[in-house]
Amino acid sequence: MNGELLSVLEHIEREKGIDRNILIAAVESALVSAAKKAVGGDTSDIEVKLDAETGVIKMFSKGKEVKSAKLGRIAAQTAKQVIIQKIREAERDVIYTDYHSREGSLITGAVHRFEKGNIIVDLGKTEGTLPRAEVPLKEHYKHGERIKAYITEVVKTPRGPRIMLSRRHENMLKKLFETEVPEIAEGIVEIKSVAREAGDRSKIAVVSKDEKVDSVGACVGMRGQRVKNIVRELYGEKIDIVRYSDDIAEYAKAALSPAEVISIDVDKENNRVSVIVEDDQLSLAIGKRGQNVRLAAKLTGWMLDISSKTEAAEAVEEEAGVEEELPSLNNLPGVGKKIRDALINGGYNRLEDIANAKKEDLIKIEGIGKATAGKIIAAAKELTASAKEESSGQTSADKIKE
Repeated sequence: MNGELLSVLEHIEREKGIDRNILIAAVESALVSAAKKAVGGDTSDIEVKLDAETGVIKMFSKGKEVKSAKLGRIAAQTAKQVIIQKIREAERDVIYTDYHSREGSLITGAVHRFEKGNIIVDLGKTEGTLPRAEVPLKEHYKHGERIKAYITEVVKTPRGPRIMLSRRHENMLKKLFETEVPEIAEGIVEIKSVAREAGDRSKIAVVSKDEKVDSVGACVGMRGQRVKNIVRELYGEKIDIVRYSDDIAEYAKAALSPAEVISIDVDKENNRVSVIVEDDQLSLAIGKRGQNVRLAAKLTGWMLDISSKTEAAEAVEEEAGVEEELPSLNNLPGVGKKIRDALINGGYNRLEDIANAKKEDLIKIEGIGKATAGKIIAAAKELTASAKEESSGQTSADKIKE
């Protein structure tokens, strides 16, 4: 039995990758429990040793060897049970350690079965769970079909490690490019950002650390073969490859491709970019159900406001028209040239600016006290409101005439 036990331990160590010392310790621990039951009496100090070289099992009590016929009979059965149990536990630990280290990477497996809407994927040593929510709507698999997935989480459970997979995760697209494009794997080309609506369309921003290497060209590949392979793996998902730039105007322009941009105005304070495109490019820039501009905004991390050339011109005309209709500072009652010039020098060159100002702001201007400031603001508000009412009434009358 001794030689057979050692052979089994060696086989397990070789095939399962479980350290033999761990198995020996487990067998010894179980044999202690078994020995206590077999011998009876005071067994608090019983020890059992399994010789790793000869396979001989010996029992000790208070440092002296104890021989028991019963021990030999139960040793084989006990060792067998412990080994089976330890194999299962060790296998779970090995699998957990292996897959936990691969968390955040791609893995290939075969569709094994469908369970409560989830897809169970055979990964070889174990199974992974691909929840229905993590599968793009357009993707449907058959039993036995081989698929790639992104490992999102590996968790220990009493039944063994639970490996959660995803095909919707943004990092899946990133990992596919790392696999397909050697320049990315080597660090020559860097992926700066990814925006994805899984199964439909994605945008990926890349930059080259080597002037001789074109980041977009590297990702596209010869005759587009590299990106075609990725599109095929994602069941036809459209992918826009964008050249990253530290200049947000250039970056936003590239992110909105394939639409052509006329002009861009960057508002850094509000993290907003105003974009003007040709009239026939507006629908392309916005995209189906706003998808293109939504992905571009996510890719850049900036709010993007898009207008057509005609819309932008109308907005400018409308704003200019309102300013023309509003009374000027010359209409303010009781305000002479000296105070008017002081207001203009203080940055208040429009009546609307004065109407929206606070007393504390105006009294900072030389020559204007609290009482005067209050009167000026009140008069500006009255004139502004009156002018807007007249303008509104005129617009309504014009509509009625039409």
